Amino acid sequence: MNAKKQRVLISAGEESGDLQGANLVTAMKAICPDIRFYGLGGKKMRQAGVETCSDIDRMGGLGLVEFIGGICHHWRVYRILRREIASGKYTAVILVHYPLFNLFLAKACRKANLPVFFFISPQIWAWRKGRIKAIRQVVSKMYVILPFEEKLYLDENVDVEFVGHPFVELVKPTLSREDAFREFGLVPGVKTIGLLPGSRKSEVDLLLDVMVDAAERIKKELGDCQFVLPVADTINPEYVRSKLLHAPVEIKVVTGKAYDAMNCSDYLICASGSVTLEAGLLGCPMVIVYKLKALSYWVYRWFVNVKNFGLVNIVAGEEVVPELLQFQVTAERIASEALSVLKKPERQQAIRARLFRVRESLGEPGVAHRLAKSIVEYLTRQKTHEKVSF
Repeated sequence: MNAKKQRVLISAGEESGDLQGANLVTAMKAICPDIRFYGLGGKKMRQAGVETCSDIDRMGGLGLVEFIGGICHHWRVYRILRREIASGKYTAVILVHYPLFNLFLAKACRKANLPVFFFISPQIWAWRKGRIKAIRQVVSKMYVILPFEEKLYLDENVDVEFVGHPFVELVKPTLSREDAFREFGLVPGVKTIGLLPGSRKSEVDLLLDVMVDAAERIKKELGDCQFVLPVADTINPEYVRSKLLHAPVEIKVVTGKAYDAMNCSDYLICASGSVTLEAGLLGCPMVIVYKLKALSYWVYRWFVNVKNFGLVNIVAGEEVVPELLQFQVTAERIASEALSVLKKPERQQAIRARLFRVRESLGEPGVAHRLAKSIVEYLTRQKTHEKVSF
């Protein structure tokens, strides 16, 4: 592959995609130092050398409501990128998740006869599985990060590769447990329960109070225990502290060191989301809680077709840790699940062993390097043998 002639358009529409896009760009530049990148991204991608047409902060987020709310800006960015794709300047297009936007962009690439690489699959296993047929028409190769996704695409004759999950190398504590206890003002040797009420303010509003009530019940039952709450980077810690002013138990609020706080914990009470997989990678037993506003809940029940909603359980293919949904999310149920593990060390160890198997299934470190190598090899083959056909 002649790197000097390579220009790649890359699109990542939200914060986690910006990080993964930046890692991929860095890895591709290590293989082909002169390759140039243009597209949609954020601060991390710009630091990696991508010239961006817009910042992800203006894109609004991953959800349908957020996407529609920013539809005018999305349309402007789409038109800019579509013109770039049609310009003939690019060798390939890389799309990093953000499916509501990026699958539209992939259709524009089809007309330009450009290879399209999609990293981090839409959740076709959860809803709208029929999208896989459209993906087959517009994506040259799909790179998935969950092991079971590979078979879904292979069964539909989509070129696919499981490259491993980025969390395997990202989810690491920065402190020893002893140092973390000292820094957070926790007492070593005392049972520690972590509260993770979510990364969105709406989640915190729905879940924090019931988590605090559950903590009070756990404290009454165990006596000698302590609580820690690592605040997500997307949440103002002062907002969380204000909601805890009259909490019936002391809860240590931690900022910037979520993995260390989780690693200190004997048990976690987790909002549903990617944090459940992060907790699983750290080997921490947990209960997963998921609560929505009434309308959103009924939409969820109507459209989403999965046996489990906790990502760590979805990857495991079974309920490794308990899940509480909507009306089940009560202080009594949460406390009961926590106490059933905290009082039985042998059950704690059994859960940790099953979580270790989940970790093993997610592949080895080096996702960005494997992904970059695969894309470069694909482009080299295409340049040597034939043009891409859809």
